[in-house]
Amino acid sequence: MSFTRKSIYTLAAASVGLYFLFIGLSAAKAFLAPIVTAIVLALLMIPVSNKMESWGMNRGFSSFFSTLFLMIVSLLIASLVYFQIKSFVDDRETIRDAMNPKIERIEQYLLDNTKLEQVEMDAYKEKTDLTYILASPNSGRTAMSVLGMVLAFMTNSLLMFVYIFFLLQYRKMFKKFILQLFSEEKQNEVRCVIDQTAKISQHYIFGRFILIVFLTILYSIGLGISGVSNFVLISLIAAVLSVIPWVGNIIGFLIAMAFGFLTTGETGVLIGIIITFSVAQVIESFILQPFVLGDKVNIHPLFVILVVILGNAVWGIIGMALAIPIIGIINIAFNHIKELKPLGYLLSNPKGE
Repeated sequence: MSFTRKSIYTLAAASVGLYFLFIGLSAAKAFLAPIVTAIVLALLMIPVSNKMESWGMNRGFSSFFSTLFLMIVSLLIASLVYFQIKSFVDDRETIRDAMNPKIERIEQYLLDNTKLEQVEMDAYKEKTDLTYILASPNSGRTAMSVLGMVLAFMTNSLLMFVYIFFLLQYRKMFKKFILQLFSEEKQNEVRCVIDQTAKISQHYIFGRFILIVFLTILYSIGLGISGVSNFVLISLIAAVLSVIPWVGNIIGFLIAMAFGFLTTGETGVLIGIIITFSVAQVIESFILQPFVLGDKVNIHPLFVILVVILGNAVWGIIGMALAIPIIGIINIAFNHIKELKPLGYLLSNPKGE
């Protein structure tokens, strides 16, 4: 078989294999997403568990307290989001009074400058009105769908914490199992890969935590000066969402707009929010990320963008949040496997090139 034909067959087989791999990953999201998230978080908590065990604590208790700590942090974040949404709902009348004049001006502009007619606009407003939606025949089905999503999220969250506990409790057993899959000559290199995998997850997540603290401070200063109510909570939520590259920042900006500009309707608040997020993103991208995260993940910026998009296509938001640490871990394996080192070179962040 000629080299060209062999290359074509290899490329075709790889393309088909990758296609079905991602189809399978997407179909298995409900099962795999909590496990992969648990693995990344468990790697983060290994130093904490080791420290508690060095004080003489039993491994079961150290694993339990590490898992409990993650659970408490998750509940605190969820509580902040809940109370902020509740505050938004309670202020809906104020928001309506503040935005109605602006909406009416926009409607009049559309009627005067487009072919849109009043009857069409009234029909659209009726369809998007909450009362109409709740009274529609499909409202019960929609409510059950939302309830099902909430229950599925709670179930997956509970399973994730169970996985974290068992991963921490039996981490040495899993490590020995992986080592036994390889010959004794390769076990030292495999052990090195495992250790680097744990460190890259810890460095990435800890670096992200520091970024969240910095962003919370920056957002709080800017939104507070802009006159946004509950600016500390809004800043914290927007900073936490930054763990989802690019998209999280956009969502955080929209939340600030919803809880800031919509409740007041003042143009000055709108300008303040735009300036705050613009300045914060420049500082995060060009100062905080290079110095705080540095090259810990060691992934080329182009492939960071690509894997985030791919993560969204496969697992949605959770896939976007996990994409960077996962590709960082995969790249470590590439750089330690002779046949795959070219891929490791391609994925790695260029140094002086």
